[in-house]
Amino acid sequence: MGMNDQGRTARPRVGVVGLGAMGLGMARSLRNAGYDVGVHDLRPEVAADFARSGGTAFASCGELAAAVDVLVGVVVNAAQVESVLFGADGAADRLRPGAVFVMCSTVDPHWSTACEGRLAEKDVLYLDAPISGGAARAATGELTMMTSGSAEAYAVADPVLEAMSSTVYRLGDRAGLGSKVKIVNQLLAGVHIAAAAEAMALGIRAGVPAEALYEVITHSAGNSWMFENRMAHVLAGDYTPLSAVDIFVKDLGLVLDSARPERFPLPLAATAHQMFLQASASGLGAEDDSAVIKIFPGIDLPKPVEA
Repeated sequence: MGMNDQGRTARPRVGVVGLGAMGLGMARSLRNAGYDVGVHDLRPEVAADFARSGGTAFASCGELAAAVDVLVGVVVNAAQVESVLFGADGAADRLRPGAVFVMCSTVDPHWSTACEGRLAEKDVLYLDAPISGGAARAATGELTMMTSGSAEAYAVADPVLEAMSSTVYRLGDRAGLGSKVKIVNQLLAGVHIAAAAEAMALGIRAGVPAEALYEVITHSAGNSWMFENRMAHVLAGDYTPLSAVDIFVKDLGLVLDSARPERFPLPLAATAHQMFLQASASGLGAEDDSAVIKIFPGIDLPKPVEA
């Protein structure tokens, strides 16, 4: 990795693990901000393709970790974060003392708290930093980040967070609080998508033209960000996964898991989770999460426009 910014500024050396829709956009926004970005992905060709426009592809998490001050993990779940940090040639043993791991996945808050402690034993700092905003905002550096962690971790990682996001919320001085807020956000996101699909399905079944229904609702009090965004996919008949059904099977499952030890009831989240489970069980798990509308019987959904 060139690391040519060391002699020029005090900006940290940065790496990104996980070049999916979000991680790739975040790596690009860091590159656009002038960072010489190191990357690793389980698909070597994806990392190599990114590096062709600037940056360096690394063959393993460990090799990348040894070269950076801030390592940003943008993988799907806690099991994948475990692999990044503690798997074969993992990052935890290769990050230098005082380096920061920025954890951007949606995970159980208790797991995130424990991860901070495990890395502290290796003198590695940790930021609980789940993200929201979607792939488009990731690519333009306009994410929302829900963060919590020590002042020492922020001192190192702040410029990296600012380059990736339009808003960095500092929610506390220890890990877990960022993930708790993300859990609440995912409860709302999942319920709103499920409710939007139910409403659109009802209107279509009742004979209302889908385009007219969308136009009216998006200009009325019943609108939501998710209705406006996801029901546009339904109108287009395009279920290309920007965020898949199975992501909300996972995330709403985490929502319910986090509340269960507190014996806290979540009736709407539970119903939405069952809707996404039904969609996944019907073979729709890899489709866009708006495909949850397909669980409703007897509705004539819009077809994709032929090119």
